This record gives sequence, C-alpha cells and structure tokens, in this order.
Amino acid sequence: MLRDFQAIFRPISQNRKLIVYQKTHITDASGVIGPGHWQKLRILGWMLALLVSIMIELGLQSAIRSFVSTNPMIVLTAAFVTLALAYATYVALVRYGERRPLRELALRPALRELTGGITIGCGIMSVVVIGLYCMGIASIHPSNWSDWSHDIREALGTGFLEELLARLIIFRLLSCAFGLSAGVAISALLFGAAHLHNPSATILSAAAIAIEAGLLLSGFYIATGRIWVSVGAHAGWNFTLGAIFGAPVSGMPSQGSLLLTRFDPTAPVWLTGGAFGPEASILTVGAGLIVFTGTVIVGECLEKKNRGILSA
Repeated sequence: MLRDFQAIFRPISQNRKLIVYQKTHITDASGVIGPGHWQKLRILGWMLALLVSIMIELGLQSAIRSFVSTNPMIVLTAAFVTLALAYATYVALVRYGERRPLRELALRPALRELTGGITIGCGIMSVVVIGLYCMGIASIHPSNWSDWSHDIREALGTGFLEELLARLIIFRLLSCAFGLSAGVAISALLFGAAHLHNPSATILSAAAIAIEAGLLLSGFYIATGRIWVSVGAHAGWNFTLGAIFGAPVSGMPSQGSLLLTRFDPTAPVWLTGGAFGPEASILTVGAGLIVFTGTVIVGECLEKKNRGILSA
C-alpha cells in the first residue's frame, strides 16, 4: 500500500539521477494576502471575492437553461464552458492578486494524479459496498446502464467544480489565515454542512461527509501540493457509488446504472447510511480515515526523505 501511494505522490522535479519530492507550501501568502496589517481579514475578504466571482460565472449555466435553451447538448456545452471559465478566472485572479505561480494546477503531473485519484475513489467505494454486501445487508443486481456517458461527465464535472470551491479556495485560504490544521478542520466542517440541504441529509450524514471526504480530499492536496488527486478521488467516488453500483450519492437517487444496489431497511442506519446512501455509513467513515492516515504517513515519509537529500 505504501508503494502504491508513493507512486501516485511521486515527485515531479528531478536532477538527472536524483528525484526530489517537493511539497507546495499551501500556507504561503503573497500579494493582496501577504504579510501586513489585517492579514487575516484580507485573506477572508479575498476568499469571499474569489467565491463570488466564480459563483456568478457558474450561474451562467442556469441562465442559459432558463432563458436560452433546454436542449441537452446546449446545456452540457454550457456546463463545460462555465467550468473552464471558472478555472480560468481562478488562474487569472490568483496570478494578478496573489502574484505567484499556480503550482496547485501544475499540468505536468495532472494525468497521473487524476488517474491515481480516480483509482483511490473507486477503490474506497467498492470496498464499502462490497463489504455491506458480504455482511448480508445489501443486495446487488444487474441493471441497464443506459447513460454511462452522462455519468462520466457528471462525475468529472462535479469533481472539478467542488474541488475548485472547497479545496483550492476555501481550504487553501483558510489555511493561509489560520494555519494548516485549522484549515483542514474548518473546511471539512463546511464541506459536510454544505451537504445538509441534500435529500435525506441529517447531522450524522453531514458529519460523516466532513470526516470521510472533507479530511481525505484535503489530505491529498496537502500530500501533493496540487488539486488533481482530490479531483480524481472525488469523481471516482461518485462514479463508482452512483453509476456503477446504483446507490444513492449524498441522498441523490441513481438511475440508469450498471448495477442496482438495495439495502436492508431493517439494518441500522449508521451501518447502511439509510436513504442518504453509503456515504453516511460508519464503514465509509472508517475507510476514509484509513486512507487519510495513510496519505499523511506517506507525505511525512516523502518530506523526511526530501530533507535528508537536501541536507546531504
């Protein structure tokens, strides 16, 4: 397992025969959020400005659907255009406002880390659903996978969008303002709370999301200094749970999936997740914490290795 993580988080800078792990300092602050008077307030104001700017752009998709056309192809095109525009806006504002290179969006390792993240996300949810099946409280049946292309687009779109908002903006800037540990904790709580409006959501399901996903996805960002593993894990998680197993995703019912998973209504909700889906299950919380711990351990090992190489 350790080797698998190291393969995903392997360094991207090398000096011929020597590869050196580089960890981006997420809490570095420059430009409009640099050291000086009222720094914390400036950071929080900058976070709000980024969120508002990007949310306005994302609203264009709803405007097109409401006032231009409901044609699925047009709506799909609008979704990807607004997502690309949101990332372009983030790049432009950070370069201009924070006056720094965007190492969190480095393209060279993107494909490798996206693929690794998708593998991790698929693996976690597969273990959870199969575990519930082996316990006799879930049944899995074949179904008709009628919209696989839509499922792929939906999973990737959600992964890219939510990680832009939750990790690149909220987590990163909270970490700049209050430190890395506080940034992880506060952003995880906010990520869980954001799911309270979902169907069948409860305080327990929100807490589960905060622990298993909020911590884990921030951990991937910390370990690599980039967003790609988090995006991939988020997309793979949703895709496996909804498109493959046909289980509810954060309370949202799945239709047209490869398989159809049903849970014993008499089983404890804390074990199956109830109507919210397996994300509210204690098994998912445990799996997320295990992978988060593994990520932290690997990150620390690579950082120690880096310090040893640099001091040699």
